[in-house]
Amino acid sequence: MTGVEVRDLTKTYGRVTAVDHLSFTVRPGAVTAFLGPNGAGKTTTVRMMIDHVAPTSGGVTIGGRRYRDLPRPTRVVGAAFDVASFHPRHTAWDHLRIYATMGGHPGGRVPELLDLVGLAGVAGRRTGAFSTGMRQRLNLATALLGDPQVLLLDEPGNGLDPEGMTWLRSFLRGLADEGRTVLVSSHALGEMQQIADDVVVIRQGRLLGAGPLRELSGPAPAVLVRTPDGAALSRILARQARVEADGAGELRVRGLEAAAIADLAATHGLRVHGLTSERPSLERLFLDLTGERTNA
Repeated sequence: MTGVEVRDLTKTYGRVTAVDHLSFTVRPGAVTAFLGPNGAGKTTTVRMMIDHVAPTSGGVTIGGRRYRDLPRPTRVVGAAFDVASFHPRHTAWDHLRIYATMGGHPGGRVPELLDLVGLAGVAGRRTGAFSTGMRQRLNLATALLGDPQVLLLDEPGNGLDPEGMTWLRSFLRGLADEGRTVLVSSHALGEMQQIADDVVVIRQGRLLGAGPLRELSGPAPAVLVRTPDGAALSRILARQARVEADGAGELRVRGLEAAAIADLAATHGLRVHGLTSERPSLERLFLDLTGERTNA
């Protein structure tokens, strides 16, 4: 399996430091959300990973090698950036065929990928007539031509409708479940919440936090308890756990697993209508780390 190691990565433009001694790991078999406010240095960082931007100092290794030292880099790393970088007179088929030839990839990948990303029906249409969402799908197909083990994706959900976002979540999850390394730079916190295993958060080019989402989110996730006997159950649970009432017939319990809560309620003859483990909040983590109060 092929992971990515970013070590002490720095990029300066004159007196401006875009990326400041950044270090983190992107592990195989996981979707890593790469987050930060606008201008945080995310795109510059990803471009340095594949030598599109030369670092001032530090470096990146992919499977233990620098990108430039990979003998067939597009067979190891697939990257997707600007959805506007298509020749408007080329069809989707033409675009993929040209890039397949440039990368030395078999022509059979073209129809396979068009079908995989849902563009088989518009393969003969010129990309100049594509919607932003269709361009995103073609961009993703281009990144996958070499069947790479590492995917570096910059805002892949921009322009996708709700159905497209659902498809993208499932698609990225499937890639990670195959053991691939998937790094996604995104502002769509709600979407990333549903698929991110790991998180890297930066601001002004500096690392604020990196690691599994559950570890970075602080206290153990709460269990939400729906019960008509809230007051009584709260008193009992409070002997062993931290309990908060939300005023809508639910208790938020930290410090006890769902099974233990159900057992205590049954022992005291109290009713429980639902037990739900609360996922760590990516939005709350982002706001706590960055201090942002925007919808980034």
